[in-house]
Amino acid sequence: MKKNLFVKLFGILAVLTLAACSNDGGTQESAESDTSQSSVAAETVEITDAHGTLEVPVNPKNVVALDSRSFETLADWGIELAAVPKAVMPSDSIYYNDDSVEDIGNHREPNLEALAAANPELVIVGQRFGGYYEEIKALVPDAAVIDLNFDVSEEAETPGENLIEGLKNTTISLGKIFDKTAEADALVAELDEAITGAKEAYNGTDTVMSVVVSGGNIGFSAPHSGRVWGPLYEVFDWVPALDVDNTTSDHEGDEISVEAIAQSNPDWIFVLDRDAATSGDEEHSVPAQDVIDESPALADTTAITEEQVVYAPADTYTNESIETFIELFENLATSLSK
Repeated sequence: MKKNLFVKLFGILAVLTLAACSNDGGTQESAESDTSQSSVAAETVEITDAHGTLEVPVNPKNVVALDSRSFETLADWGIELAAVPKAVMPSDSIYYNDDSVEDIGNHREPNLEALAAANPELVIVGQRFGGYYEEIKALVPDAAVIDLNFDVSEEAETPGENLIEGLKNTTISLGKIFDKTAEADALVAELDEAITGAKEAYNGTDTVMSVVVSGGNIGFSAPHSGRVWGPLYEVFDWVPALDVDNTTSDHEGDEISVEAIAQSNPDWIFVLDRDAATSGDEEHSVPAQDVIDESPALADTTAITEEQVVYAPADTYTNESIETFIELFENLATSLSK
């Protein structure tokens, strides 16, 4: 009798043990399945660009960057690039001086064959190369091609909002793609802080004249136009010293005479040195500060006599990154608060 009871108890224990093992295995299998699914989900991220939304690989290989707002950010994050447009980027960039990084050339005659040969998983289009978006997509159909050219975004109502939101969107998108969301958020917060500082430093009444110096010539950079000074009139509510109808966003400034600029007698002159940011004919280029300081027409303006001239970072024309604008806004805050 005892023997039969022992056999029965042993059988029950065996069944329970097998069931427990089965449940543990199922739990382990389920956990492994969840981890696997999570891993798969983390392999791509949804990005919104100028054309809509698309899935982009996280930490992609063979990245081609063509957007002048991306170079410094990617370099600071230690992102390797396969190809860049060296003709229209700062010559002190780590990518410019790396022979292993292919040169796409400039936006007027880009070497798209070199782009295709890089076999990219991701191509970052934007700014000067926005017009090649469809051509690039057709050339590398297996790659994710994102156009961060938010200058064409319908969401932004003004040039100023367009500029600032474009910088933020570009940075946040890059942070998602390269698993640098914390770094991207920190840059956006730093930008907001720099904007606040520059706003608080401006007294609201001093008149502002913005110019582009190129080839030794001083060109008028009109309020609300262009990619640097123009949109900032709206961001900071600057009072323009001179407002002219039918202005353009020409990279060398509008053809308004230096005498007309001087007659407006600006309290402040804000300067973009185009030549300092390009690798063109350096032998014949003249530093913007020399051009401004040695201009007889400007000599008696309030901006010159009071030494109220602010220069954008030297590489601004080809490095329109969020870091560049943070530096620019901090310079403005320091200068305007004196």
